[in-house]
Amino acid sequence: MRYSFSHYQESADFISSRLKGFVPDILMVLGSGLGFLGDLVEEPTVIPYGDIPHFKVSTAPGHAGQLVCGTLSGKRVAVMQGRMHHYEGYSFEEVGYAVRALKLVGCSTLLVTNAAGCVNKEWNVGDIMLITDHIKFFLESPLRGENLPQFGTRFPDMSHVYTPALQTVTRQSAGELGLPLREGVYCYFPGPQFETPAEVRSARILGADAVGMSTAPEAIIAAHAGMGVLGFTLLSNMAAGILDQPLSGEEVNATAEQSREKFSQLILKCLEKM
Repeated sequence: MRYSFSHYQESADFISSRLKGFVPDILMVLGSGLGFLGDLVEEPTVIPYGDIPHFKVSTAPGHAGQLVCGTLSGKRVAVMQGRMHHYEGYSFEEVGYAVRALKLVGCSTLLVTNAAGCVNKEWNVGDIMLITDHIKFFLESPLRGENLPQFGTRFPDMSHVYTPALQTVTRQSAGELGLPLREGVYCYFPGPQFETPAEVRSARILGADAVGMSTAPEAIIAAHAGMGVLGFTLLSNMAAGILDQPLSGEEVNATAEQSREKFSQLILKCLEKM
């Protein structure tokens, strides 16, 4: 279906009614195996996606499917424990629906994470990558259809989808923690199948460092709405064709679990500085 501004406003009004005066500043969209950050939120208000008008329910493994609002590292946050994906059967507009709804609730910044395949042969599984840009060629834009001017212009600039100032904050945070930080380009593929070795080679030629099945739609919608965007990729496996071994969702979640301590340290430090 196509959403009107009134749909988004109805969702935002419902969320705000549950928050009873609490207004989050930062929307956090957490990917595969990374939802544990929502468990760290102080004085949380938990809202199942199914309770929110017009919200879709996440079906991907490892996605709790709930909105957790409260304080994290001293910042007012709304944490999405689980996201919607295009491969689940949702349109790109549906995938990014929550971003617009939370923008109306009060969020001015999107912090988005994912677990993805590593394309850069010089990097390693378990590394954390700061997303500096993305490539999304496949299928339509999440902004396709009638433009809603309440969110942004018909033809938005995408020169800096990922906010430079927030990238600077991340570099400073990683430096203070002594954590190695990769920086690179995320290439979106629609999934749910993992990419083929040929697709991975093409992504590398185009300048990508990681390949995954999320993030780009939400980031485009947030940038269109004038939100700051900070993106992270946990390199959960070497992409197809680099190692002579099959890929699996279990490997993705296992790597996320092994990397949760350093990943959460970086995210929490970044929040302190935002």
